[in-house]
Amino acid sequence: MTRDDDRHAQQPLRVSVVVPVKDDAEHLRTCLAALAEQTVPPFEIIVVDNGSRDDSALVAVSGGASVVAEPTPGIPAAASAGYDSALGDVIARLDADSIPPTEWVERIARHFEADPALGAVTGPGVFSELRGASRVLARTFYMDAYFVLVGAALAHWPVFGSNFAMRSDAWRRVRCSVHRDDPEVHDDMDLSVFLGRAHFIRLDRDLAVPISARPFGDVRSMWKRNRRAFHTLRVGGRAASSVRRWRDRLVRTR
Repeated sequence: MTRDDDRHAQQPLRVSVVVPVKDDAEHLRTCLAALAEQTVPPFEIIVVDNGSRDDSALVAVSGGASVVAEPTPGIPAAASAGYDSALGDVIARLDADSIPPTEWVERIARHFEADPALGAVTGPGVFSELRGASRVLARTFYMDAYFVLVGAALAHWPVFGSNFAMRSDAWRRVRCSVHRDDPEVHDDMDLSVFLGRAHFIRLDRDLAVPISARPFGDVRSMWKRNRRAFHTLRVGGRAASSVRRWRDRLVRTR
């Protein structure tokens, strides 16, 4: 190994952070403030403005982020546009209502530096606004259920869209497969369908990020999320077939 190779090998991974947003300026302000306090600063922050009518784009610029405009409506299109624009070695994803702890970027970087075979790492959301039994029920029947049920369907852990990171080269391998132009797909599930076929996804339950409890205040929103989950499995076709995926996994492990 040459001296230049050795110096390159010791360089820390560059972590790009992507945040899709639509009309959520105040939550975005808090999210960007938390990113400004990271023990390891992000290489870049990309806010994807998906047709906001409020001042989300201005908040992004004032918070030190680059703004990418994505006119195609829907989180799948917005998130994909952000991933396409990222220049880092690792692409991390938050939602506007995510509040990453100060060591969030550092913990993500350590995962990928320690395991060259790791394709993606994800963690849960924490509903810090809820208290007592409401918080326990939300964690059990929403967050834990997502990882267990979707994980069982896909034969590997899914990524959680408000809190995950993937290698840039892993995204490049699946970017033409995801249904970015279908606003009815569950974007993190859709990404997981294709990402998990060739890349190892790790669930780190200590990589937790506080998120808004807004979904529990709107029954229609909860129903829409469930509808999109089943739609995602349908449009995934053979790639999302639970039987096929478990069979392929068993073959690989023999």
